[in-house]
Amino acid sequence: MGPMREDGAGVVWSLVVPLKPLALAKSRLAGAVADRRRPGLALAFAQDTVAAALACPGVADVVVVTDDPLAAGELAAVGARIVADEPARGLNAALAHGARSVRARAPRAAVAALNADLPALRPGELARVLRAAEGPGRWFLADAAGTGTTLLAAGPGVELAPAFGGPSRARHAASGATEIALAGVESVRQDVDTVDDLRAALALGVGPHTARRVGEAGEVPAGARPVAPGAG
Repeated sequence: MGPMREDGAGVVWSLVVPLKPLALAKSRLAGAVADRRRPGLALAFAQDTVAAALACPGVADVVVVTDDPLAAGELAAVGARIVADEPARGLNAALAHGARSVRARAPRAAVAALNADLPALRPGELARVLRAAEGPGRWFLADAAGTGTTLLAAGPGVELAPAFGGPSRARHAASGATEIALAGVESVRQDVDTVDDLRAALALGVGPHTARRVGEAGEVPAGARPVAPGAG
């Protein structure tokens, strides 16, 4: 895979999606979602994220970095390539490892790190964000809260250098990455850490895996509007 499409229409991206062991995921939803339900909900977020990403024009493949065997099997079934979290040193080490895995196969690949908890993700909105990141260097998109990051992109030959976690918007800006300033891409910004985030994602319309899991959980408003993976 090269960095450009065969028709010359634009950059072809490999996305790296990190996913911690499901038993440890989404602890900030405690109190709104029962402990036994949270691993399944975290998996559903990732399934909808990966499915939407693979349906995005310009995305060639999605690499999921995880050591969770259940998640690995389910996300491989969606179409992701699974890479073991061999560093086991946290989020940014996992992302750097995933980027190296991509470029071991395709040295000139354009690589973007994408959060695994974007259950309302629209392929068309993701495509707009990736097109905005086609310039030289590194680019990032702030999350809906305005303090974190949901996507970090590095063009061919550029190191990803992820700095996710906490106030990562400021860290990515300080590292020299350019912020992507786009309106109308809420589904790419709306990650889910808290119950308020989940309600916001539900209002946007979530994918089928999340819609089903939320309906089963029952502790949060279930009015989820499923979004087909190919929806814009």
